[in-house]
Amino acid sequence: MKCTKALVATLLVSMTTLSGGMALDLSAAGSADAATAVCNKFCDARDPGLSGQDRQPVTVTLQSRSITLHFDDTDAMGWASITKGAAGDEVWLDRSMDGGRTWASGSKLGDTSVPGGNTGWRTLMYNVDDWNTQGVGALRACGQVAGSIACTGWARTTWNAGDRRTAAATALMMSFDRTTKLFGGNGWWTSANALTAIIDNARVSGMGSYKYTIADTYDKNINAQGGNFTNEYLDDTGWWGLAWVDAYDMTGDSRYLATARADADHMYANWNSTCGGGVRWNTNGNYKNAITNELFLALTSALHNRIAGDTSYLNKAKDEWAWFQRSGMINGDHMINDGLADSCANNGQTAWTYNQGVVLGGLTELYRATGDAGLLDAARTLANASTVRLQSAGVLREPGEGDSCTGDGPTFKGAYVRGLGKLNNQLGDHPYASTLSSWANSAYTKDRNTLDQYGPHWAGGNGSSDYGCQASVLDLLNAAG
Repeated sequence: MKCTKALVATLLVSMTTLSGGMALDLSAAGSADAATAVCNKFCDARDPGLSGQDRQPVTVTLQSRSITLHFDDTDAMGWASITKGAAGDEVWLDRSMDGGRTWASGSKLGDTSVPGGNTGWRTLMYNVDDWNTQGVGALRACGQVAGSIACTGWARTTWNAGDRRTAAATALMMSFDRTTKLFGGNGWWTSANALTAIIDNARVSGMGSYKYTIADTYDKNINAQGGNFTNEYLDDTGWWGLAWVDAYDMTGDSRYLATARADADHMYANWNSTCGGGVRWNTNGNYKNAITNELFLALTSALHNRIAGDTSYLNKAKDEWAWFQRSGMINGDHMINDGLADSCANNGQTAWTYNQGVVLGGLTELYRATGDAGLLDAARTLANASTVRLQSAGVLREPGEGDSCTGDGPTFKGAYVRGLGKLNNQLGDHPYASTLSSWANSAYTKDRNTLDQYGPHWAGGNGSSDYGCQASVLDLLNAAG
């Protein structure tokens, strides 16, 4: 598309002041994306006077000046303004393609100053996203007055963010690395969960904008590590296997189902007689833990339900559940501890949320395979226990939940609500619908910033944001509807 000619900025119209923003040190910048002119429907540097809309999501005050971010949601462009100022006050935009973690140092999109005789001014309009390079972006407005700088919070247009589910999906996509095709740059099993959340969102919301991540992830990483998304950690393999089942359901592409089968077969090759059966956690040891075996149950059950005439995966799933039930990992409170000690007794380690949730999805799949209502009864017993024991302040809370969204733990809650949602949908009385809805409403109200990024605490509180927390809350919003 040919770029439109950049026009000279016109005098600023009056605007309403909104909350948000803080003074920032602009030296901590990284990406070069923002410095490159972007053309979507229109090209960067378009006159705001041509905009048919002026939505103002965030404003910050600096020495009595109001610095405001404006959006034209229809054209997916934004501009910045400064009011109540004086000649020489500076205003510009920053653009980030990774959720505000980095932006182009010194780019200062539309950088302009209030001319003599005026008290306000505005930049030209710039695109939020770069549709040509799969860049999912964000803007903020910045200003400088007498050497002091302040910026609004990051925000974006409603493009691919029309409701709370799609907005959360779009915020998650800001963490999809366009080079590695993994979330967070190098997340492995956590990327499998984030991809699953994106696929599920496309199904429940009807927004298919990010389905490209399926083939992108697969093609880039099919030969990574052990190949076919396998490695020495059998739980990692299980997460990827379930992601490719989800991808197969979305696309009908048989290569994803073939990879899911390879993952299940790799896991089964590590089933041994230690503690009477079960899949070991690592190829270099014999530790039997809950999550690996719950994933094997879910994956083999799901494969049976998608492969005509299968008996092999069904028998493996039945054997897994029979062993898991008698393994001792389910304690007297109907909660599942981390795994088994060397003595093959319950090791009493933390009952993580994902250990309570993956089994629910697995039992639901096995029920669909067998019609055995007793499986749903068992799942309901486990869900009744975990929905009570894992709640704090009215929402799901990870044991020992911290303020960080990095590492493995932030992904756990997503796996829990995904499994709970599958069980809830299967049960005729949908007994957990109100619980899921209440948790989702709390997170949306108390744990979200202007960019629809979420933190670790769905009841609200301090915390950072990163793709682990974002994927988990997307799972929650998908499950709650």
